[in-house]
Amino acid sequence: MPRKSAPLLLLLFVALGVGWLLFRPIPHSGRVVRHLPTDVIPPITRYTGTPAARQPAASAAPTVSASPTLSASPAPRTPAPAEHARVALIIDDCGQWPTIERGFLALPIALTLSVLPHVRYTATIAQEAHAAGKGVMLHLPMETLSGLDPGPGTIATSMDDDQVAAQVEDDLDQVPLASGVNNHEGSKASADARVMRVVMQVLSRHHDLFFIDSRTSAASVAANVAGESGIRAASRAVFLDNRADLAYTESQLREAAAIATRSGSAIAIGHPRETTLAAVRALIPEFRAQGIAFVLAGSLAR
Repeated sequence: MPRKSAPLLLLLFVALGVGWLLFRPIPHSGRVVRHLPTDVIPPITRYTGTPAARQPAASAAPTVSASPTLSASPAPRTPAPAEHARVALIIDDCGQWPTIERGFLALPIALTLSVLPHVRYTATIAQEAHAAGKGVMLHLPMETLSGLDPGPGTIATSMDDDQVAAQVEDDLDQVPLASGVNNHEGSKASADARVMRVVMQVLSRHHDLFFIDSRTSAASVAANVAGESGIRAASRAVFLDNRADLAYTESQLREAAAIATRSGSAIAIGHPRETTLAAVRALIPEFRAQGIAFVLAGSLAR
């Protein structure tokens, strides 16, 4: 080989060596690391109890899944609690204090106003309650054991059958929008089976009137006589406001809720008082959260 070709061969060998170093195969480790920006990490779905309670974890910004297989599907909506218990709220003695009574009419719940006959706002408040979609009842005055005067239109045990019937008819005429009746006072009259039979006979002549026994006396026979006479009836479970005290009335409302939860329903009776209105308004969200429904009184009469 000529001497002048030696440098060329040397350069060729050097070039081949460099090429081999640059392009030689690298052994495969078997691991692939994929670096994803933090804004495409898929959200975590936490299990909080029943399948219907699965909810995506809160995120400060919308997230994008890294791959279709890791994408979190929309979680099912948790159903509202079933209304397994019902409370019928009756506000007695209405027709006397329209301002506070209108406060009850403005509440976003079903309730029933029981209106006294022969008082100043009898017709007005009954019409307004009916127009507001609330229940309307006649609050029928009855004789007391204490001698306290229940007011005009009272049913007394000294009346004969015809007098009792005539007075009940007159009181019903005062509240023609009433779908039912409950007793105002009446610790003496409601314990008199004869008087109660006459009252129920009159109610039976009117279309589908029901009777709620206010239970102002443990000796009352009103609900039993109503049932025997074919009148739909029920009895009061709780008085809400024997004291005009907010905390006391709230505790009585919770007692009504507890009874309804155990037995399915309860009737609670209150009066047109600021503390009673405030207590009912305050506990509406609590009742709803527990799945307890406010209903009209007539729906609980059987």
